[in-house]
Amino acid sequence: MSLNPDIPVVILCGGKGTRLGELGKVRPKPLVPIGGMPVLWHIMKSYAHWGHKRFVLCLGYKGELIEEFFTRGTVSGQRAAAQPPTEPGWKITFADTGAETGTSGRVLGIQPFVANDDRFFLTYGDGVSSVDLEQLLDYHLCMKKLVTVTGVHPETTFGVIREEGGVVTAFAEKPRLNVIINGGFFVMEQKVFEYLDSDGPLEERPLGRLTAERQLAVYHHEGFWQCMDNQKEVERLGGMWERNERPWAVWQTLKV
Repeated sequence: MSLNPDIPVVILCGGKGTRLGELGKVRPKPLVPIGGMPVLWHIMKSYAHWGHKRFVLCLGYKGELIEEFFTRGTVSGQRAAAQPPTEPGWKITFADTGAETGTSGRVLGIQPFVANDDRFFLTYGDGVSSVDLEQLLDYHLCMKKLVTVTGVHPETTFGVIREEGGVVTAFAEKPRLNVIINGGFFVMEQKVFEYLDSDGPLEERPLGRLTAERQLAVYHHEGFWQCMDNQKEVERLGGMWERNERPWAVWQTLKV
């Protein structure tokens, strides 16, 4: 099928990044850079690659810096972009959803900006992936549920040992686990707003209600996915970019 380029992309950008140390104190987590450009820019480039260039950014902690970056290319008056931060055709709505609001309230707060749309994409402002958004949308429409979430396999931070009788039979350093977790990259129907709370986590009561009513589908993504939740993950993604290992940069590697 052909993607509708008018489907809006809602990105949660309000978190404080408390596990990022000094980086999280001087800028919001979505502005932490990979290869000289914020992780948020990388996420937006991925959606734009698939034809989706209308963005609603749910701002919170230091949200004014995100708006400053995309309107001036600076953060606190200092040049922050290695190139112009916006791209041809991008339309960005900056929505102040509150400094302390939970993720459910942030999504509820942007309802007026997507009120004329049947559905919208939603993701977090701190995770990159090679997910095929065309396949994700096709799957969502096929499942006919109110919400589809992308499920991914996480890597453990520890080496895993298998043993028999006290003797190690296999050792795997930080393997992918045989479970799936919420990787973000949602598709949501307009009716989802009836399930949202004005505060609190999206991932608790709202998604719990949708699950109980069998209105939450999961799209399995077996490719690359990585969140940027701590300093180690920042360094990992930065190192991958420098080595030209960029599986999430679909705008560089895939032709549509």
